[in-house]
Amino acid sequence: MSHHPSHSGYHALMQRLNKFPQGAPPSELLFKIFSILCSEREAQLLSLLPLRPFSAARAARIWKVPEAAARNTLEGLASRAMLLDLERDGKTVYFLPPPMAGFFEFSLMRLRSDIDQKELARKFFRYVNVEDGFIRDLFLGGATQLGRVMVNEPALSVGASSQVLDYERASEVIRTASHIAVGLCYCRHKMTHLDRACAAPLDNCMTLNAAAQSLIRHGNARRIDPAEGLDILQKARSMNLVQCADNVREEVNFICHCCGCCCEAMLAIRRLAIPNALYTTNFIAKTDALTCNGCGNCAGTCPVAAIGLESSDAAGKTKMKARVNEGLCLGCGVCVGSCPVAAIRLDPRDKRLITPVNTAHRLVLMAIERGKLQNLIFDNQAHRSHRAMAAVLGAILKLPPVKRLLASRQLNSRYLERILADIDIAGLSKFE
Repeated sequence: MSHHPSHSGYHALMQRLNKFPQGAPPSELLFKIFSILCSEREAQLLSLLPLRPFSAARAARIWKVPEAAARNTLEGLASRAMLLDLERDGKTVYFLPPPMAGFFEFSLMRLRSDIDQKELARKFFRYVNVEDGFIRDLFLGGATQLGRVMVNEPALSVGASSQVLDYERASEVIRTASHIAVGLCYCRHKMTHLDRACAAPLDNCMTLNAAAQSLIRHGNARRIDPAEGLDILQKARSMNLVQCADNVREEVNFICHCCGCCCEAMLAIRRLAIPNALYTTNFIAKTDALTCNGCGNCAGTCPVAAIGLESSDAAGKTKMKARVNEGLCLGCGVCVGSCPVAAIRLDPRDKRLITPVNTAHRLVLMAIERGKLQNLIFDNQAHRSHRAMAAVLGAILKLPPVKRLLASRQLNSRYLERILADIDIAGLSKFE
């Protein structure tokens, strides 16, 4: 970043966004990405906004401009999906989305003539797929992940299907969403500009509920009804695409239909051997060695190369058999339908995974694990007091438990003691 003054608007926005639990490490490439997506003045204004939802009136106070002028600027940014505008209790609030899942995806969810999408795609590819900093920070920063895999419902036996909860079913999430929007798949659209896209459909990336409402309002995604959403889901499953969703139980914001060759999460798992980059399903693939004929269909369809073939000596004859790497298996079930002899199935995992209740719950968990809780609590860092308290809390949270308690008593802060008590309950937080 030595090529640019540290006080530039783009630099300020990079620093601000990296305060999200799922941040974006500053780099020369990220600077250039922002220079395509917005002007330096807009970047400076965005860098001053809170991480939590805010009103136009609050933005006006922060920017020191009339509310009408602030609203015009906010609407302009929302029209390009740099911000989301949400309706809450009859009032409009704005939200600065994280880089992912957020404005990275939104910038390529439709064809645009106002920016150079081919150049943007090239820079995204280098930043996300070549440089490791962003991916490692996103997937290795903590145990709580941004996304979760949804099980392929037709792949389940009747008994196993009865164990799947409604929020774990893509079909039920689609049926019950208040708004559904569809746009271009960010990953495959990006790969198209690099001449590396596969044959999977582009127009099948779903945004749901409040996030969909904002994207629909500004024409950034197309509104669809549940019937069309279920048709898209069925087509994706028929092409062995994996459903990856927002890692929450309530108000799921997105469902992606992912392939192993373009999806950034799948590529990261394969290229960097990152286990648990996504919350797996509560199932795991198991093979029947006696039935398996070694055809390799399951290995070919697995999006993360979690299935391989190995030699097996049976009755004095060497045969190839499928073997599942349980550390990488997503439990998605796309392999089940590919087996011509029904030698692979989904079994329940020994330990059931607990999905965060909603976005706020997930953000707090991610912030605690990544040492960024102070950024959510002391959100308005335009104030010196907030910046100071964020720095203090950040330092305290990095201390061992005994020293954390001592520090909180020295500060004589009941509020801080409550925060630390919440974190220490049940190992690492009552939010778990």
